Amino acid sequence: MQLPLQITTRNVEVSEPEIALVRKAASALDDFAPRIRSCRVLIERVKRRGRTGHLYNVRIDLGLPGGEVVVRRQPREALLDAAQVAFQTAARRLQDFVRRQRGDVKLDRTAARGVVTRLPEGEGYGFLTAEDGRELYFDRKSVLNDAFDRLEVGMKVRFAELEGEGEQGPQASTVAVAGGQRRARLAR
Repeated sequence: MQLPLQITTRNVEVSEPEIALVRKAASALDDFAPRIRSCRVLIERVKRRGRTGHLYNVRIDLGLPGGEVVVRRQPREALLDAAQVAFQTAARRLQDFVRRQRGDVKLDRTAARGVVTRLPEGEGYGFLTAEDGRELYFDRKSVLNDAFDRLEVGMKVRFAELEGEGEQGPQASTVAVAGGQRRARLAR
């Protein structure tokens, strides 16, 4: 890690052995991505509504070249269980992030297809129109192989659609330029 690990607690007292385990788990993430710029861990105790007892939540924010990996909402009744689940999830997401950055992730040939329709200048996001006519939002981090700057309006792309809607409406992820013809005509 390029910056020191930051551990913050909220509504909970954490012992030195527990902090040592969190430090050890965080340093193990370097095995998956040695260029981690920062790692922030929040350990909190959350009161259950209408029930006795508490849940522990561990949130992990990893700063990486070209993006960020965030793990949240891993509540457990035991603090060490919550930490273990959060760091396991962080390791999986970190591996996926590294694979996407390297271009090792291949889109399914049956992936949804569309055409890039809008790319606001210098904004880092755009919109594509799927074959079914729906417009989907995507951002720089969603485009594989750091190819966002090479996209042009009219290019054919393949993509996966995220479940649920974001602030901008339906959202596409793992956007890749479709093989073959690089530009398509926009239907009017």
